[in-house]
Amino acid sequence: MKKCMMKVCDLVCPEKKQAFSNVSLSRNTVADRTCDLATNLYDQLMEKGKDFVAFSLAVDESCDASDTAQLSVFIRGVDSNLCVTEELLGFKSMHGTTTGKEIFEEVSKCVTEIKLPWDKLVGLTTDGAPAMCGKKSGLVGMVQEKMREENCAGELTVYHCIIHQEALCAKALKMEHVMTTVTQVVNFIRAKGLNHRQFKSFLEECGSEYADVPYHTEVRWLSRGKVLNRCFELREEICQFLETKGKDTAELREQKFLCELAFLCDISSHLDALNLQLQGRGRIITDMYAAVRAFKTKLCLWENQMLQGNPCHFPCCQSIKAQISTAVFPCAQFAEKLSVLAAEFSQRFADFDAQKCKFELLSNP
Repeated sequence: MKKCMMKVCDLVCPEKKQAFSNVSLSRNTVADRTCDLATNLYDQLMEKGKDFVAFSLAVDESCDASDTAQLSVFIRGVDSNLCVTEELLGFKSMHGTTTGKEIFEEVSKCVTEIKLPWDKLVGLTTDGAPAMCGKKSGLVGMVQEKMREENCAGELTVYHCIIHQEALCAKALKMEHVMTTVTQVVNFIRAKGLNHRQFKSFLEECGSEYADVPYHTEVRWLSRGKVLNRCFELREEICQFLETKGKDTAELREQKFLCELAFLCDISSHLDALNLQLQGRGRIITDMYAAVRAFKTKLCLWENQMLQGNPCHFPCCQSIKAQISTAVFPCAQFAEKLSVLAAEFSQRFADFDAQKCKFELLSNP
């Protein structure tokens, strides 16, 4: 980086070359600068926190690559001018157990350090784990107990992360057998270096527009849709490659499997599009809830269309249906899947439905 900047300096501002050469990039200097930036940001957050009339917390606990539990605490506060501040409040490594009590202690420490009063806490979002949402020994129960001890008059609204809920809804489809087969195929191609190199060369020889198949990772919700779509597009090339390796491809060529793969590709693409709508900074819950309600309405429309044998919103299904007999394509089965998915959305988002009046007041005063 420094060598590059020196060359730029020679052309752009040679008189400043000495100033650039004096910049220290040692490990200690860079670490100190990072600490100074972090301290400054924290001080700014504390200053803004004094003006908060209300704030909410979002808490998530997940293991990293070394199996250490990492607890992240985000804060969103609003002042009297309706200026919203959204920031990472704390990031704690938990080397022992991660019970509700221990999580609460870390969250309580974050709130206390920034000198925020508990009576201004109005919302708490968790990842839905028992240690988080338990009414007595979980984080939610302990926060509510803490607010009672502090004689807080306000009501605490508790949510299960809306993006996580949406990802969990997909499990109601019960099409793991298709995903398992696809994952096994991808792992066979990607797990061994020789197979992977040969497959990429094979795709190049075939003149395919795709150069590879991606891995599927359970914790990366969007990876499933990407893997399914790529495998569907490359289904013929994958079968040919597996046959050169002496693998049985009878299941991959079955009409029933291809229909299920096409349906799973399409519905995963729709779910991924919704997931992306729910992500990002500055998203407010009324917009997110509106996106979920719109998706539930779409599911009803798609179910009716599927019952009529019209998969117009499912391009992969249309592609397969054109290749096989219309009578073979299981429209009724897929319509039932869409009905089950709609019911799962209604059940999982029942706590959001209970807040419908408040959302409508905020979105349309």
